[in-house]
Amino acid sequence: MEAAIEYQEKRRSPRYSFIASAELIEEKADVRIASRVSELSRFGCYLDMMNPFPTGTMVLVKIAAADAFFEAKGKIVYSQPNMGAGVGFLEVAAESQTVLARWLDGAEKEHKRQSD
Repeated sequence: MEAAIEYQEKRRSPRYSFIASAELIEEKADVRIASRVSELSRFGCYLDMMNPFPTGTMVLVKIAAADAFFEAKGKIVYSQPNMGAGVGFLEVAAESQTVLARWLDGAEKEHKRQSD
């Protein structure tokens, strides 16, 4: 008799619904794609776009929401044609860490408010 295999979430931190405009830049070829963030976590985000870069592509991700701006070097961890891409953050400057923490705090409060 096989033991039931419990699905384990691979993420290191919660991912929250978060809507913001974004720009993804593949630095080697200087290709820029305008995008939209739909989910955000401490370690990455999901970007909605029709023609995402292939998995493994190194990118610069820039996110703007309200009066704040976030920038990080990252990597495409999965790519879904006609849908979007998951980006893992690799290098985040201190100012961007502060902005990210503020956004996530607000997203977590909103999530809790909606689930009450």
